[in-house]
Amino acid sequence: MIQIPDEKKMRVIIDTDAACEADDPFAIVQALLSPKLIVKGILAEHFNEKGSVQRSYDEILTILNCMDMEVPVYMGEEDPVEKAGWPEKASEAADFIISEALRDDPKPLYILCQGAITNLAVALHKNPEIRDRIKIIWIGTHGTEKRKAPFREFNAGNDVAAANYILESGAEIWLVPSDVYVTVTVGLAELKVKVFPYGKIGKHLYENMIEYNLSPYAGWTQGESWSLGDSPAIALAINPGCGRFEYEPAPHINEDTTSTLRPGNPVIRVYKSVDSRYILEDFFAKLKLFCGEK
Repeated sequence: MIQIPDEKKMRVIIDTDAACEADDPFAIVQALLSPKLIVKGILAEHFNEKGSVQRSYDEILTILNCMDMEVPVYMGEEDPVEKAGWPEKASEAADFIISEALRDDPKPLYILCQGAITNLAVALHKNPEIRDRIKIIWIGTHGTEKRKAPFREFNAGNDVAAANYILESGAEIWLVPSDVYVTVTVGLAELKVKVFPYGKIGKHLYENMIEYNLSPYAGWTQGESWSLGDSPAIALAINPGCGRFEYEPAPHINEDTTSTLRPGNPVIRVYKSVDSRYILEDFFAKLKLFCGEK
């Protein structure tokens, strides 16, 4: 793989509902193949279904096995905060966030969130001291505009209470809302050419995508294309300038996942666009290099 200066590297924790649909695995692989990112751990996130944390955990292990890699993997919270309240005993995922955030390490720590944000909310609630020791990149919400929700935004909607707790916490947040993450569009034909031929992991990513696309859960898709909507969480950590952003007050998320402005909410970074071809081509090139070296 390519080499970069050590001082450019950063610690990252990936928080992912890896089994809910087919885009999370692509983002996980891109992170693992990026030399700038020191992946300290991968956290299994729920997607508001019974047993979903275990399913996410198993998918993460499948990805690591296909890549012949070892990275610590942690089970997350079983239920949304809005359903179960703040747990008396935090999950191993939340505890890991706290321990890594408190570690004496000069490299910055980014939490890359690709689903509901429950694990991070529980960690911050348990130990508010970590707020100023982390940077959060989250794929979620419909952004800051007050408008009718085009659909129930999945990540925020799976734990609205946790979403608002994080957005209103005062932590440094880079938010990638729905109208931005859906633009990372790729055709299944391109994936067949640029992903499927490359090792066990390429085969798994492509076949997992096709299996989901043919399932009854994929009625919302276009049929022969997909939005790799979780990948900006990785790409923005690698290159914060691969998108255009503005600083705005954090939105308050309503139960229907619409956004409203609550006076006094902290200012966060809100991405208005991302360079989808940079994101995709970076992934394709790293996968090809990885399989060539293997």
